[in-house]
Amino acid sequence: MTIEAAATIAAVVFGYGLVSRWLNQRWISGPLVFVLVGVAAGPSALDLVGGQFDEGGVEVLAEATLVLILFADATRIDLRILRAQATLPARMLGVGLPVTVLLGTAVALILFDLTLWEAALIAAVLAPTDAALGQAVVSNPRVPVRIRQGLNVESGLNDGLMLPAITILIAIAAEEAGEGSSAQWLSFVAKQIGFGVLSGVVIGCVGGIALDYCVERGWVEGVMRQIGTLAVAVGAFAAAALVGGNGFVAAFVAGIGFGVVARDHCESAADFTEDEGQLLALLTFLFFGALLLGPRLDALTPSIALYALASLTVIRMVPVAIGLLGVGLEPPTVGYLGWFGPRGLASILFGLFVVEEVELAGAETVLAVMTWTVFASIVLHGLTAVPLADRYADWFASMDDSVPMPEAEAVAEMRRRVSM
Repeated sequence: MTIEAAATIAAVVFGYGLVSRWLNQRWISGPLVFVLVGVAAGPSALDLVGGQFDEGGVEVLAEATLVLILFADATRIDLRILRAQATLPARMLGVGLPVTVLLGTAVALILFDLTLWEAALIAAVLAPTDAALGQAVVSNPRVPVRIRQGLNVESGLNDGLMLPAITILIAIAAEEAGEGSSAQWLSFVAKQIGFGVLSGVVIGCVGGIALDYCVERGWVEGVMRQIGTLAVAVGAFAAAALVGGNGFVAAFVAGIGFGVVARDHCESAADFTEDEGQLLALLTFLFFGALLLGPRLDALTPSIALYALASLTVIRMVPVAIGLLGVGLEPPTVGYLGWFGPRGLASILFGLFVVEEVELAGAETVLAVMTWTVFASIVLHGLTAVPLADRYADWFASMDDSVPMPEAEAVAEMRRRVSM
């Protein structure tokens, strides 16, 4: 990174900080600001920030951001609380998520000249949601807690759940492209997932038990409690990489394991994420604008625009509606849960992961579709989060309290990721 790029980034971060609350009050989100600044500062415009997204410091930044998010999101899911309120997230993840991938694959095959597995990779990359891009949706206290919690849990789990699926699809696509035999790619998948899960379980649980033991005895300085918690995530990622596993799978599983054995220390991970993690995320959006969106401004075709629109509407909303059949939710609630499935950091980084792992004939199509869908989501979900959350809350408040509604079921609320 050049000194000009570093100076530009520092100025943008400082300038945004000065007016961040003023912008948020006008529904202008941090990711939108940083993406647009990235486009302006990138090679397609002022050329203050250059390079490639998948090289050097930018790649490290992107990987660190994903590891941090996967681990911290997993620690936020309290399994003890989740067991008592699993219906909505279980339906959205167990039914809605796979149907989303299937429907997205079908639409991609119709719109683009891709193989079945390339189309499936597009759908899988764009399946995870990012609740932080529409923070008002899960933070507005007038929205029923059960609905906010359902979206929060779905967003926290779906990126980690999609990682093994994406790894398997990469292996199948690579074999179809002639890059190795079935046995080689089956071995790759087994190592990636198996060693990733094993590394995550061992490092997450051992790290959590050790930190809990030492904190209880007063051996840990305050700030080192936070740093030590995040070191568990990095350790899981590195351990998996050393033995041939998927480091991102390991980070996610480590977060779940850490949350089980050291629940009282999970807030340390969240506190760190809300500061340093938020900065990493915003910088990733800046580089996304500079190095992915900017160079593809002229790549927007009618097919890509149609897929992006479908991904945010039909491909998301129909599967959610199918998954929620029989739960008894009112149509406005189903629409609310369906519309607010923003695509963000996980989709960006999964897309890059796909094109790095295997040489696909349709790699540029995968990146272009991912890029424009994420940008459309940043704009549309960012602008509609506050007004639609308020409108939905007004509708809910107008309902007759004497009539039982599944939406009104009381549930304990878990911590959510902060806005950006």
